Amino acid sequence: MPLQSNSTITAIGSFVPSAVITNEDLERMVDTNDEWIVRRTGIQKRHRAADDEFTSHLAIAAVRDLIDRYRIDIQGVDGIIVATTTPDMPFPSVASRIQHAFGMNAGLAIDLNAACAGFVAALQLANGLLLSGANRKVLVIGAETLTKITDYSDRSTCILLGDGAGAVLVEAGSALENGAFLASYARTDGSGGKHVYCSGLSDRLDGEALAGEGHMVQNGREVYKWAVTQVPQGVQSLLDQAGVSLQQLDWLVPHSANLRMIEAICERLSLPSERALESVIRNGNTSAASIPLALDAAVRDGRLQPGHLLALYGFGAGLTQAGLLLRWTIGG
Repeated sequence: MPLQSNSTITAIGSFVPSAVITNEDLERMVDTNDEWIVRRTGIQKRHRAADDEFTSHLAIAAVRDLIDRYRIDIQGVDGIIVATTTPDMPFPSVASRIQHAFGMNAGLAIDLNAACAGFVAALQLANGLLLSGANRKVLVIGAETLTKITDYSDRSTCILLGDGAGAVLVEAGSALENGAFLASYARTDGSGGKHVYCSGLSDRLDGEALAGEGHMVQNGREVYKWAVTQVPQGVQSLLDQAGVSLQQLDWLVPHSANLRMIEAICERLSLPSERALESVIRNGNTSAASIPLALDAAVRDGRLQPGHLLALYGFGAGLTQAGLLLRWTIGG
C-alpha cells in the first residue's frame, strides 16, 4: 500500500564474526567443491560465530558500529526491534539484551520472527510506530547466527548459511524531507511452510513429521520456484503504488539467499543484475541480516548515495514476503 509517512533511515551499522568458513573448508566436511558452490550459489565464503558468541553479541556490535560512525545519542532511541530466527534463547528477547548493553531508555524492545523477510517487516512495523506517534526513534536490527542451526552433513544447506548483523536507526522526520518510505508490500502463504523450516518444540507441521532435529531444512527447488515468481510481482507492486517506473529505481535490495536466485529475479524484472545490492558472495545467506549487510557494504564503498531510490525485498520461510520502497538519505 502507498505510505503516508516520512520515516527516514538516519544511520546504519553492521558486524560479522571474525571466523570464516571458506568453500575449501566445506570441501573437507561434505561432498562438494569450490567450483560447484560458486556456480550454483555465487558464495565464496561465510562468517561463523564462535561457540560463546550469539545473536545478541552480533547485534550489539552492529549497533555500536552505527553509534560510532554517526555519533548517535543512543539515549534518544525509544524503540528496539530485532528481526531474527536465531535468538540466543526463547526469552528474554535479543532486543532486551541490546537495551541492557547500552543502558538505553527504550520503552519498546521486541524480537520479530519473519525469517528472511524479517528486516523489512521490522522496518514496516517501525514505520507504523513512528507514524502513530508512539515512537520517535527506533533501532531496527537484523541479526542471525544461522551456523548454530546448520547441519554440516547436509551439503544442500550447509554451503549457504552464515552469521552477521546489520542495524539502522529509523526516525520520524519533517514532512519536507525526501527520505520518506514510499510504498509497502507484504504477502504470506503458510501452506509453503514445509519447504523451509527448523523444528523446535513441535516436530510436526500440518500433521507431517519434520526432519532435521533442530537444524534448518530446506527444499531449495521449491523455494527457488516460489521466489523467482513472487518477488518480481511484489517489486512491481511497490513501483506501481508509488507511481514510479523500474527505470527510476536505482537499486533493488533483495534478500541475499543465493546469487543465482537474485540474477533470476532481475531477469524476470528486466533489471540489470548490476543494479541489485547483495551480501551473499562474501557472507552467505544470513537471513534477516542479509539486506542491512548489503546496504551497509554499498554505503561503505560509495555505491549507495543520498537520493537513491531503493526497493528492499525480503522473502523466505513462512512462506513470507515483505517489500519497502524508500528514498535513501545518508552517506558513509
